[in-house]
Amino acid sequence: MPDRGSYDPLDDLVRRPDPSEVERDPVVWWRRRPRWSRVAVGVVAVIVVYLGFTLVQVVVAGRADDRQPVDAIVVLGAAQYDGRPSPQLQARLDHAITLWEADVAPVVMVTGGKQPEDRFTEAEAGRRYLLDRGVPDRAILMENVGRTTYGSLESAAEILLSADLDDVVLVSDPYHMKRSQLIASGFGLDARISATPSSVVTGWASARRHVREAAGVALGRLVGFDRLSDLVG
Repeated sequence: MPDRGSYDPLDDLVRRPDPSEVERDPVVWWRRRPRWSRVAVGVVAVIVVYLGFTLVQVVVAGRADDRQPVDAIVVLGAAQYDGRPSPQLQARLDHAITLWEADVAPVVMVTGGKQPEDRFTEAEAGRRYLLDRGVPDRAILMENVGRTTYGSLESAAEILLSADLDDVVLVSDPYHMKRSQLIASGFGLDARISATPSSVVTGWASARRHVREAAGVALGRLVGFDRLSDLVG
């Protein structure tokens, strides 16, 4: 007769786990990782979530079209070719004209300096374009020294605030709106946004710009947009 002194009837009811199954258990696997490995994964997860959240903000801002009455319309500069706006700058200027004709603001400010070899600034090219399309000279302000978004908005804010024009709507490409709004707000402007309804930057190029802008916004919030401007120009 077999020895049943060590026999437990529950052994027949409870299946003992296979060691190989324990190894495959994700909780067990995670707990066996080195501490530094778990910390690294956690940091990466936080970064991914932060960038993803910022990308959503950039995309949402790019769809904004705030047409409430303000003091001034501010057009962010883009390339010009010997006094002629590039298609990208032209799209921004056309949208600003639409807003001005809708009485969103009595003043349009054009912004942007020039490269050393250029004869005209981006602001000068923008001003000439507006004049040719019926915007009177008295309704145009110029900021023509900034060579980056940060530099242009810094100079524009000084001009606008000195004239008691602190409520503005910014006009630029969709991907560019969130960063521009944050920078302008940092200089004391009450900045609304109205993205160009159609941008010359489309498809994968637009997607890349949105991702790059999201990274710039995320980093700028951490280190400051002034430092970001120094780093990337």
